[in-house]
Amino acid sequence: MENKYNNHPSRSVYHDKCIAFLNISEKIRYVGIINRFGRTLSGKLRKNVKPLLSPEQARDEHFIESMRQQLRNSFESSIGKTIFSITKNELVTLLLVLSKTSDDVIYYVTIDKDVSLDEVNDIINKVIEIEG
Repeated sequence: MENKYNNHPSRSVYHDKCIAFLNISEKIRYVGIINRFGRTLSGKLRKNVKPLLSPEQARDEHFIESMRQQLRNSFESSIGKTIFSITKNELVTLLLVLSKTSDDVIYYVTIDKDVSLDEVNDIINKVIEIEG
């Protein structure tokens, strides 16, 4: 269901996508759907997973990642549009997948630290498939 006040799907559509993304792999810890300003449109933590960030830290992290992506957009004419980016931290792997259907949506996915690059690639492909 579309929200009549803007072009974004309703919160329940984003919530359903979060659940679908979590079902891709048991290695996915958290899925958030954020806009280009870092505002969380929906987010879902896997059951029995303890968050690594406080709500305030998560808000700031989403803002930082959305701004990083905005800066990358200035290079699109030279290197092409970003499809995804991966950040490997000591405790978690962060995956950002850009929506193919909306320039205003970024899928923010955290994955267990021990995930192989092949598994990350499978997760990326499934997120893109579900998103489309």
